[in-house]
Amino acid sequence: MKISFLLHNAYGIGGTITTTFNLAQALADRHEVEIVSVLRHRERPNFALDPRVSLRPLVDLRHEKEHPLHLRPARVFPAAEYRYGQYSELTDQRIGACLAQTDAEVVIGTRPGLNVHLARQAPEHVVRIGQEHLTLDNHSPRLRTALRRAYRRLDVLTTVTEADAACYRRKMRLPGVRVEALPNSVPDPVLPSADGTAKVIVAAGRLVPVKRYDLLIEAFAPVAAAHPDWRLRIYGKGEEQARLRQLIEDLGLSDHAFLMGAAAPMEAEWVKGSIGATAANFEPFGMTIVEAMRCGLPVVSTDCPYGPGEIIEDGTDGRLVPVGDREAMSAALLELVRDDERRRRMGRRALENARRFGPVPVVEQAERLIDEAMAARGTARQGAPERGRIQRALVSQGFAARDAAYAVASGALHTVRRGNR
Repeated sequence: MKISFLLHNAYGIGGTITTTFNLAQALADRHEVEIVSVLRHRERPNFALDPRVSLRPLVDLRHEKEHPLHLRPARVFPAAEYRYGQYSELTDQRIGACLAQTDAEVVIGTRPGLNVHLARQAPEHVVRIGQEHLTLDNHSPRLRTALRRAYRRLDVLTTVTEADAACYRRKMRLPGVRVEALPNSVPDPVLPSADGTAKVIVAAGRLVPVKRYDLLIEAFAPVAAAHPDWRLRIYGKGEEQARLRQLIEDLGLSDHAFLMGAAAPMEAEWVKGSIGATAANFEPFGMTIVEAMRCGLPVVSTDCPYGPGEIIEDGTDGRLVPVGDREAMSAALLELVRDDERRRRMGRRALENARRFGPVPVVEQAERLIDEAMAARGTARQGAPERGRIQRALVSQGFAARDAAYAVASGALHTVRRGNR
């Protein structure tokens, strides 16, 4: 079977790229797999790609950034999507042609705008699977309204958590579309796992406001004061770098907390630590949490929507603390810093419990979804009992009406503001 992934930019850095590469590599054991990257801005990807997986870009920004069609706005890619400004009439044409000519039996979209392309432009014989790596509630009412129209043409919609899958089933009206959680996977570790002896706390991800590295640094200050031999290493790059460096200096942590820059892959850095940490306000899944646990680190995380609570078992393989609570984050870190045996025990449990996010169980679930979607093409889909079907329709229609009203109001407000300029 040939499986094709439609990805925004395989040459960048981010969780969606990582998990797409991971799943593509695992599927390549038994299938022909390709990744179609809409955009390309450099010669090679930042992340290593399995040579069995082919990579094909559609628009090379190194040569086509000023292409006349790339200077015109996109019409298929939804305007309310976060990445809309990077799409154009040229990307519309290239994606449409790619889908029309595909020889893949299955095409998997990896973000809302690309799922819209997939739903509207893929040939009828192609099994269409849309992946959501954010959450439904994170989308604007205007985008949710656009997705309701398009997503009905998908065969399967996957989310990265059960909580978000339940949200889609409750709030969206998608008759005949299979909605199921498919967690991100992390490759099996190749290095010996951490033994819990290193006096290092490790965090990783984009240095952006929502990740709240400022709160993590502030929470670490009491740890450094009580245990000056411990260090905090933060891996990643982003817009917050200068502000975080200044915060480290202001708190007198220059000898204790370090911005390490980006590292790919991260496994060699995780195993040098003994505790993983994240203080994010919002985390659709929590790829770095799984990466740390798969290397034998217990993780201290904010219990933000939606991912951490489905990954970490509080008190067993990590700690969950309230969002934005610096004191609780500091106390949880101190708890693991002070108790060597507890930290090592939780690290061993983290290693064991995170195996469910390995390539084998995740790819088996993905293959099952694909097989069932293909089988459903040849059989009539059975509906739910009439009463339950009607009740769910009424609930989802209520959310649809609300989103449509918000979208209209937002558009009217935008028009008024533009007219007052």
